[in-house]
Amino acid sequence: MKNRYFELLRTKMRDFHRHHPWRLHDGLFIPHAYTEPRSLSWWDDVGFILNGRRVMAWWQHPRSKFSDEIAKRAQQEAGVMPDELLFRDEERQWKRVGRSRKQVVVHRTQWSSEALRAYFDQVNAIEQRLMLEGIDYSVDVSMTMRRYRWGVGMELCAPLEVCGVDGVRRLASLARRLAKREVTVEEAFPGYRYDRDMWLNEARDRAAR
Repeated sequence: MKNRYFELLRTKMRDFHRHHPWRLHDGLFIPHAYTEPRSLSWWDDVGFILNGRRVMAWWQHPRSKFSDEIAKRAQQEAGVMPDELLFRDEERQWKRVGRSRKQVVVHRTQWSSEALRAYFDQVNAIEQRLMLEGIDYSVDVSMTMRRYRWGVGMELCAPLEVCGVDGVRRLASLARRLAKREVTVEEAFPGYRYDRDMWLNEARDRAAR
């Protein structure tokens, strides 16, 4: 028996795509530009059409999640942030636009206190140390799909290198196979786990360049 809610959602997905066409490049929605060469990648996005519905893949490399965990632990180690406003009152600069009228041309803000600045300096210092030392943490491959009114969203964590349009095409190819259930992400990358040793090895490679 068909689920009426999912059938209605599928209809809404197709209607949304029909009335809000995507600007595609060789069948792909590529939202980012690739102007500078890079050897390692962290995250990216790509979209495509499957069975008349949009699929948007939001991808992270496991090293990106590892880096996020480092930032999280740095904040935890630094302790509670001072309970203050992040910025002081805004300073405005004006210019005359007539005999009796003025217009704001510059907005300037300042850090609210030395204590807040010192806190963020401490967080940055801890994060730099943890990046050099590594942390006891590991990241497995994963994939989650959710239905939305506009289409399907896929959160994907997999060890690809998406450094340009060719990498985006490989990402889209994998995402399409996953969406069609031709393969699971665990089957595509059997036994893969990103850990401290891999993080440190990549850091040494970057330093050697």
